[in-house]
Amino acid sequence: MGREKELVELLKSKIVQDGKVLSDQVLKVDTFLNHQIDPPLMQAIGEEFAMRFKEGGITKILTLESSGIAPSMMAGLVLGVPVVFARKRKSLTLVDHLYTASVHSFTKGETNEVSVSKDFLKKEDTVLIIDDFLANGQAALGLLDLVEQAEAKVSGVGIVIEKGFQPGGEMIRKQGIRVESLAIIASLENGEVKFVEEAITE
Repeated sequence: MGREKELVELLKSKIVQDGKVLSDQVLKVDTFLNHQIDPPLMQAIGEEFAMRFKEGGITKILTLESSGIAPSMMAGLVLGVPVVFARKRKSLTLVDHLYTASVHSFTKGETNEVSVSKDFLKKEDTVLIIDDFLANGQAALGLLDLVEQAEAKVSGVGIVIEKGFQPGGEMIRKQGIRVESLAIIASLENGEVKFVEEAITE
C-alpha cells in the first residue's frame, strides 16, 4: 500500500506543479502525459495498473491513440500482454475486417470513428482498458463498445486522471465495470486543482 500511495502522491504533485487549469472543465497535462511524456512516471503508472489488475487474467490491453499508449505500454510490459490501440485516423492498410465505434471528444469538440482490426480482439480475450483521462466517459464507452463487438470480456478500466465532477466515472461504474483511477479531481474551479480526498476532508 505504501508504494501505491507514493505513486498517487507523485502523480498529484505533477498535476498541481506542471498541469495548467484552462477552465473549470479543462486541465492541460501535456508536459508529462499527453504530449511530452515522463518515462519514469509512466513506468510507475504502468506498474501500478499491472498490480491492481494482476488477478484479472488479462490477455490484451486496449487503449485509444495517442495519449493512452504510453501508460498502456508500460502496463503491458509488466503483465506480459500485447497492447492494442484503437485508431482514430483512416489508414490505407486498415480498411476492412474492423470493429468500429464513435467517440465524441468534448475537449476537442469533435467526433471520431475509432477502429480496431478484428485480428487483434478475439472472443477469448480478457481486456483491460487504459486511458489518460476519464471525464464524460465517451472514450471509455467507445472502447467498451469495441470489446463488446468482439464478444470479449472486460477485466476493468484503468485511468490515470479522472475528473470526478463529470459523469463518466459514475456512468461506467453503474454498469458494473471496475474502474481504477489513480488521481480523481473533485474540482478545477478558480484555477485550482482539488482532489476528491481533499474535498471530502474539508
